Amino acid sequence: MKSDTSAQGDLRERGGMLSQPKAVWAVAFACVISFMGLGLVDPILPAIAEQLHASKSQVSLLFTSYNLVTGIAMLITGVVSSRLGVKWTLLTGMLLTVIFAALGGTADTVGGIVGFRAGWGLGNALFIATALSAIVGLSTSGTAKAIILYEAALGLGISVGPLLGGELGSISWRGPFFGVSGLMLIGFLFILFMLPKIPKPKKRGSIADPFKALSYPALLTLGIVALLYNFGFFTLMAYSPYVMHLDEHGLGYVFFGWGILLAVTSVVVAPKIQRRFSTVSSISVMLTLFAIDLGVMAVGTINNSPTTVIVAVIVAGIFLGINNTLITTAVMQAAPVERSTASAAYSFLRFLGGAISPWLAGKLSEWYAAETPFYFGAAMVLVGVIVLLFRRRHVASIVIDGH
Repeated sequence: MKSDTSAQGDLRERGGMLSQPKAVWAVAFACVISFMGLGLVDPILPAIAEQLHASKSQVSLLFTSYNLVTGIAMLITGVVSSRLGVKWTLLTGMLLTVIFAALGGTADTVGGIVGFRAGWGLGNALFIATALSAIVGLSTSGTAKAIILYEAALGLGISVGPLLGGELGSISWRGPFFGVSGLMLIGFLFILFMLPKIPKPKKRGSIADPFKALSYPALLTLGIVALLYNFGFFTLMAYSPYVMHLDEHGLGYVFFGWGILLAVTSVVVAPKIQRRFSTVSSISVMLTLFAIDLGVMAVGTINNSPTTVIVAVIVAGIFLGINNTLITTAVMQAAPVERSTASAAYSFLRFLGGAISPWLAGKLSEWYAAETPFYFGAAMVLVGVIVLLFRRRHVASIVIDGH
């Protein structure tokens, strides 16, 4: 006869993805708002560059400061959450986002915006590292389905963010910053009143924990792959708006389409691929297709065909949506450590790639040609595939819900 603990585990695995406690939905809603902040600024990048008389590489520092601080701050999220608890770590991160997003909207220089985006990144780190582990821990449907729900929230936020950013940005480039601040305040209230107090872990975390987690070859491999493919991801996010030659509304619609495909494929397609193919093969194929898609963006830029770039950007959502779910699910199983520690260690490497690539994309276009950032992003994504295949023995043993 099975033990009570085992039986409870079976019930958790049998629960449907949508059959979740209210606390899970509260965190998921806050995730949507948090990830809206990532894409909300996309439609206003050209407007900021024009109105504040800044270069592409200078404006791209909005992503660099945000991602750099997010990545480094991931190293302390375990320390903070083990002392404050999950709920108050989430609330602290959200409050920092509310404050610094609003301050970003008051800035009059690119340097000011970049600085406030750094503070926003600190709040983002505290929130997202804790949110993923909270959703997985509170979910009644098992790890894989909980992560799909998290990725769905990510995709929804990324898709709605640019649409709202385009609408608010058409009024003023400051609008999206105030929009994020207001929405995150709503999410703050949801978490405050709907999330129960979660017991603090018995063992307090340390800054060394994420580095120890990276000593496990599978987690280190996935982190390196994510660092490399983020060169392509943030080239798309931070640089493609400049070569599509659209206004704020147009850019908002393009990234809305991209985000919708990302959300749908992460929820509907990725689980089917997980069940049918191996983790290594699935991630390798998706990243290779994404690299080819970046190459198409480069060709469209060379031929002065914004339509080609627009279509390629939207299509990229398919490959990125599937890959995000596959790699995030694998990360949660990649090392025998706390989920929040695994997420923090992986995200540390991932966001470092996201910090370097936006600035470098702008510089490459200034140093060489408009299409160069896309070629470089594609090359880095392919290097990520090579690393994954070369170290596949470390990742091949990861079991996802019995597959």
